[in-house]
Amino acid sequence: MGKLIKRIHTKTLQDLEFNTILQHISELCQTELGKKYALRIEPFTQKEALLMALQQTNEYLSSFQNNNTIPPHAAEKIKNEIKLLEIEGTTLEITGIQKIYRLSQTVNNHIVFFHKFKELYPTLYQNTESIHFTNEITEAIEKIIDKFGEIKNEASPTLANIRKEISQVKGKINESFNRALAIYNASDYLDDIRETVVENRRVLAVKAMYRRKVQGAVLGSSKTGSIVYIEPQETERASRELNNLLYDEKEEILRILKELTIFLGNFVVLLKDYQAYITSIDIIYGKAKYAEKINGLLPEITEERVVDFRQAYHPLLFLNNQEKGAITYPQTILLTNESRIIVISGPNAGGKSITLKTIGLLQLMLQSGMLIPVHHRSKTCLFERILTDIGDNQSIENHLSTYSYRLKNMNYFLKKCNENSLFLIDEFGTGSDPELGGALAETFLEEFYHRKAFGVITTHYANLKMLANELPYATNANMLFNDKTLEPIFKLIVGEAGSSFTFEVAQKNGIPFGLINRAKKKMALVKFL
Repeated sequence: MGKLIKRIHTKTLQDLEFNTILQHISELCQTELGKKYALRIEPFTQKEALLMALQQTNEYLSSFQNNNTIPPHAAEKIKNEIKLLEIEGTTLEITGIQKIYRLSQTVNNHIVFFHKFKELYPTLYQNTESIHFTNEITEAIEKIIDKFGEIKNEASPTLANIRKEISQVKGKINESFNRALAIYNASDYLDDIRETVVENRRVLAVKAMYRRKVQGAVLGSSKTGSIVYIEPQETERASRELNNLLYDEKEEILRILKELTIFLGNFVVLLKDYQAYITSIDIIYGKAKYAEKINGLLPEITEERVVDFRQAYHPLLFLNNQEKGAITYPQTILLTNESRIIVISGPNAGGKSITLKTIGLLQLMLQSGMLIPVHHRSKTCLFERILTDIGDNQSIENHLSTYSYRLKNMNYFLKKCNENSLFLIDEFGTGSDPELGGALAETFLEEFYHRKAFGVITTHYANLKMLANELPYATNANMLFNDKTLEPIFKLIVGEAGSSFTFEVAQKNGIPFGLINRAKKKMALVKFL
């Protein structure tokens, strides 16, 4: 498959606030690596991979509305455990082995699930086809470690024998201790609490005045010194025996874990695949959850050169207004070979810029494998490049004025713009003398037109509106305003240019009528001359 997007300039991503979308998706992911790599999502360069990604997101979204729910995938990362497995002679801790167990079990559940429902989730099933299914990892761990993270008695015959002896010795200790407790309690040598535990050993709580009456090892005293904690002589020998057995148990557990670590080392490559799969499915999940939040769907992807976004919402504006309880107005825009360029005009704050950004952001999201908030009858083609010039692009670092920076940007457009490009320019031609800047903007627009690029621009310049009327495959559009209340209606009307309502807006904002009248007379004089 041919490449779609040669390179998306960082400025384009910034202009369209793409990184904010990634931040939202990252927050919806459930794993540490998923959150991390979601922030690195970028447009696909291969059509086949993109279409696969879109279908995967769409399938995951559909799972939220049906009974065949995809199994949980929130397994912890095992990057450190994998590194240790690759080092000869290391021993994994129980917590690390448990992570490997949960990861393996999670991936196995997914493989089984998607095989069972491959007709319902065909592309998600393809995601698991290359992953080897095995129970060897989980079964090996289950033989050694129980669900509470403890080493099982059955982990080895030696461990079973040691623990049997430990149990017997503890029984002896308790019997001996209980006899001593009864004897010294009857002699009234003990405090009311009678006994406690010090250093994991049962001790008698002896009244300080009787400490020499009780035979045994002193292990401490109370803060006031009124109680002395003594391990009775009757249990000392058995306690030493217990300590030796506990040491043997620790050594045997270490040997078992080392042996299990060596076994798991045989599956390093597979575990890496498991980790990569979980990260991948988590990002797909994050995209699907975001689509659910913004009412996103998969429009038709067509070979035909067309952008037909119907009832399209800007996702960030939609969510922001949703929080405030405000209305978000959708826009419908159509670019075809017969209407390649749209010139949007009208007053400020009418929605020109947000309409332009909506088109660019939705196209960028779609080409990054995300679903978009549009009507289900929408369709679009795919672009090799998306070029943007939006906002006040003054470059402090390079000491460039706004206009110089925009000219530099236009030069980049001239090098890259072709029939497979979508260009978006906000307030085209501003930043210089209106007459000269407008003339240069007109020349640029003619050049982009002749290259058969698709594009949307916003402007106040009359010459650009006139040019859009003259060019057969370009058209004017305006953001509808109520000319009585001068309130924006936020609806794009294609076919005619819009007024900037300069004097009307000035009057509404309290500029004295006399000053506005003088300005009107100056305009009339300029036109007459």
